[in-house]
Amino acid sequence: MFAAALMLASASAVHAQPAPAVPAASAADAMSTGEVKKVDQAAGKLTIKHGPLKNLGMDGMTMIFRVQDPAMLDQVKVGDRIAFVAEQPKGQLTVILLQKLN
Repeated sequence: MFAAALMLASASAVHAQPAPAVPAASAADAMSTGEVKKVDQAAGKLTIKHGPLKNLGMDGMTMIFRVQDPAMLDQVKVGDRIAFVAEQPKGQLTVILLQKLN
């Protein structure tokens, strides 16, 4: 009986622990680098010449991205090297994380 209670308590403890939000390897795989080619404050968009977007299965090219937070546009200017994460919420390419490299 004690063994059954111990197993039940152990199983509950496993289910009570939260799962990690995003594994570190996944975050690193989603990060890409590029160069800002245009900042469009009015439209809330960046044009980026980037390397492969592994998390989206895209090769390197120059593309226009929406930004998740308009404040991101104030952090960069044309010619800046950046590291970023892009996703496609609602089918729209969107920068969700942005870091200036230079």
